[in-house]
Amino acid sequence: MGAIITLTTDLGLNDAYVAAMKGVILGINPEVRLIDICHTIKPQNILQAAFILSTAYEFFPQKTIHLVVVDPEVGTERRAIILRTPSADFVAPDNGVLSYVIRQSLNKSAEENTNLQQIELKPELEAVAITESQFWRLPVSPTFHGRDIFAPVAAQLSLGFRPIDFGEAINSVSMLPLPHPYWTLDGRLAGHILHIDSFGNLITNIRSSDLPQTKQAITIEVGNQLISGLSRTYAEGKGLLALIGSSGYLEIALVGGSACALIDTKVGNELRVK
Repeated sequence: MGAIITLTTDLGLNDAYVAAMKGVILGINPEVRLIDICHTIKPQNILQAAFILSTAYEFFPQKTIHLVVVDPEVGTERRAIILRTPSADFVAPDNGVLSYVIRQSLNKSAEENTNLQQIELKPELEAVAITESQFWRLPVSPTFHGRDIFAPVAAQLSLGFRPIDFGEAINSVSMLPLPHPYWTLDGRLAGHILHIDSFGNLITNIRSSDLPQTKQAITIEVGNQLISGLSRTYAEGKGLLALIGSSGYLEIALVGGSACALIDTKVGNELRVK
């Protein structure tokens, strides 16, 4: 089986940016298979890209290369990195876009920090700062490192080069403050909306394991709406419903419509379970 490179960007589908990146990759390794995860990340929304990537990368074969370009600080001194995990390689700017990928190696206190921070990596994770310019497409545009640095590096990586061949080993990477559920003083579980999908479903950061075993006894308060119990599918009943979606997180959906439009909510808003 040939090498696989996935792409996750905020470059959209109305311009030629993604095509240019794919052209560079195929020019280096014509045999590679390119898979699009998402190109409609909201512009410069690093946290959304981190979450979307986390819902997909685990389903790819071992040694897949995941190329992520959501890069508000393109052209600055921010690092470009390769992160190697036991299951996959990631090529991305060091801006927190890999936060969910490395979360499993962190302790709880590291997640509670409110600012972008440097997290020391566990031994099973290898990281390299990309500094070897012979692997880049020259001249490098200061506004399009996705085409001129990240794409050619991912392509060369797919040919069998080691991460260390591309630069200098580093022992820490940038981590975003990931929102996590917490218990309120009145005994309710508070969570946040992480993502709103194209159907208008509200995907939260509350996992099934965070909920009590008697899930049908819960009441979910989101906006000015109350939802009793959990449904099994998107087609159960009428109106708003709550269920555990395919990503393993609690979701709020509207049968035949958009929960987002009905509740008029946005990413980051809070909901509570009692």
